[in-house]
Amino acid sequence: MSTPMDLAGKHIVLGLSGGIACYKAADFTRELVKAGATVQVVMTEAAEQFITPVTLQALSNRSVYTSQWDAREPNAMAHINLTRDADAVVIAPASADLMAKLAQGRADDLLSLMCLARPLLSCPLLLAPAMNREMWAHPATQRNVAQLRADGTLVLGPGNGDQACGEIGDGRMLEPAELFAELVAFFQPKVLRGKRVLISAGPTFEPIDPVRGITNHSSGKMGFAIARAAAEAGASVMLIAGPVHLPTPRNVRRIDVTTARQMFDAVTGAASAHDVFIATAAVADWRPASFNDHKIKKQPGEKSPPSLELTENPDILAAVARLPAAPYCVGFAAESHDLLKHAREKRVRKGVPLIVANLGPATFGQDDNALTLVDANGERELPRADKLTLARQLVAEIAARLGAKA
Repeated sequence: MSTPMDLAGKHIVLGLSGGIACYKAADFTRELVKAGATVQVVMTEAAEQFITPVTLQALSNRSVYTSQWDAREPNAMAHINLTRDADAVVIAPASADLMAKLAQGRADDLLSLMCLARPLLSCPLLLAPAMNREMWAHPATQRNVAQLRADGTLVLGPGNGDQACGEIGDGRMLEPAELFAELVAFFQPKVLRGKRVLISAGPTFEPIDPVRGITNHSSGKMGFAIARAAAEAGASVMLIAGPVHLPTPRNVRRIDVTTARQMFDAVTGAASAHDVFIATAAVADWRPASFNDHKIKKQPGEKSPPSLELTENPDILAAVARLPAAPYCVGFAAESHDLLKHAREKRVRKGVPLIVANLGPATFGQDDNALTLVDANGERELPRADKLTLARQLVAEIAARLGAKA
């Protein structure tokens, strides 16, 4: 999930060093441009063996630089000029050889020369390693990675999986979508740095028999967006998810549960170790009092349906709010009518400082939403927007309230 202009106004210098993963740079460039960034591509001679400058020029809509001797620059100093207005240099793929050069401060081609000459305080360097698993594990490479990190470089990945050589292991360059998410997160304000955030998301499923159950229309999208936004903001995030079909946001630890009681156990077991609990899950209030081991069959001639006795599920948010070392609790109220009335009552009943109210039927399964923040001082609306934008606004609100509380 991304907003249409996540990188609007950003100028990214994208470097490519030699490696088969160069093909991924094409999709990555396209995603950066779609997100509103301007992209200036710089390639090594080795990178040109895997993908042509023409391809990257067509995707970036800018001429590609390949040589420190490029005569297009009036002062013949491409290695200086290219980074002076850049918001970041991202090298994807970053080969073992290039990383060795950067760690040692060597500069024998345009890309390494440009990295050495970039303004350290205004132009950060991000690397996406791509190499064979043995090359990645080699002590020399690990020393170089440690030195680069010590120098302030952000290393993205690598991933693990099948490699072009036929081996399997660490060393794969992250996929374009993963790189894009990492870059977007890099630019987000780190308002929750050092905080631990626990989030519940999605519906629960309360089984009646082996094939039927009680559930609701919650898609989990809002909760997953909040998990991503909290991770972007620098928090350590644990996500307790009901049965949903959504990818786990990057840098988020996920625990899958099915029933309300399973979610209760997972949340209450982890809550005291967190600074914030955000209860976005649409937890079933009731569950069948008993479970039928076999499918309940309709009997011939039977006119009335079988009776279904229900019992109340535990109240997760209220239980967390009552803990001796309770985190800062944020509840969600998904209502069908009288939104503010029910939200105000729920905040008091649960004993939490903040309730986020929304109309459930208008948001379940949708990619956008409108929220109302309800606290002891009144209400404030967050106008309709995509859920990731709202999640970032909510995270900023929570961070401000934590700061005020401190």
